[in-house]
Amino acid sequence: MTSKQKPPFIEFLRQMTLIRRFEEKAAEMYALGKIAGFCHLYIGEEAVAVGAIGAADPKDYIVTAYRDHGHALARGLEPKRVMAELFGKATGVSKGMGGSMHLFDASRNFMGGYAIVGGHIPLATGIGFAMKYEKKDQVVLCFFGEGSVPSGNFHEALNLASLWRLPVVYICENNRFGMGTPVERSSALYDIAHAAQAHDMPFHHIDGMDVTDVYTQMQKIIEGVRKAKRPIFVEARTYRYMGHSMSDPAHGHYRTKAEIDEHKKRDPILTLQQLLLETKEITKEEISKMERDIQDIVLESVEFADKSPEPPLSALSEYIYAP
Repeated sequence: MTSKQKPPFIEFLRQMTLIRRFEEKAAEMYALGKIAGFCHLYIGEEAVAVGAIGAADPKDYIVTAYRDHGHALARGLEPKRVMAELFGKATGVSKGMGGSMHLFDASRNFMGGYAIVGGHIPLATGIGFAMKYEKKDQVVLCFFGEGSVPSGNFHEALNLASLWRLPVVYICENNRFGMGTPVERSSALYDIAHAAQAHDMPFHHIDGMDVTDVYTQMQKIIEGVRKAKRPIFVEARTYRYMGHSMSDPAHGHYRTKAEIDEHKKRDPILTLQQLLLETKEITKEEISKMERDIQDIVLESVEFADKSPEPPLSALSEYIYAP
């Protein structure tokens, strides 16, 4: 295997670390009142976005839900413009009008960032229809939480995608909790991936705490969808360390600190660091330098966001669609 063929795991370590440090700083800025509205952190789930998007082609589309900071950074959106969007500034990726849950960059085929649970799944299906209609060699990666699965949007979208054989990879990030409700108390189907069977759709389980598993499986899955021109369902079993949102910043009342600590034993960043150290692909000194470089990027993003202008009042009526 040549170096060109080797999986880009060092780059994945950099991306996951960037997402972690970026979000830790976002939490700090939220507490200081720099970020308003809602803010849902992705900490603990980094391996899913980084591995899955890393396995996709840049021409493929990404659609995700409200816990979207990790997907945006994994897709290569500029950290300073993402932070500026969280600050509601005019330099943000959505011109400061979307905030945390509505990150968007069409130039990178990153189509959001949607705040309604499961509401974006039909949109991803529609993009898949467009890809098929225009006979394009692209696929759509649609991320959502397990809390979306019992919704009508989910089933209507998967039914049409399977019926029309659309090139969509539906990726359920099963972090075990829909807000504060564990999946066993909200869904009659504990093995979420089996929901795809109702729509005659193939499904896979992947280890969402291991970026090597996510990447290697998603490479095959995405290329399978691209060639077979039919949708596939993926359940990535993962775990979020933080609460549902910054209104519930810790573990809340629905789980114990001991439970969180148990899951942290399989932290995706530390696990990959250990693997790369054991295979001598990286040194402890290189990891320390990576951390310092990322801290600089995050601090620069905050400085950029802080100094950026607010959107002008004249922008209030822009980008509004009405019949």
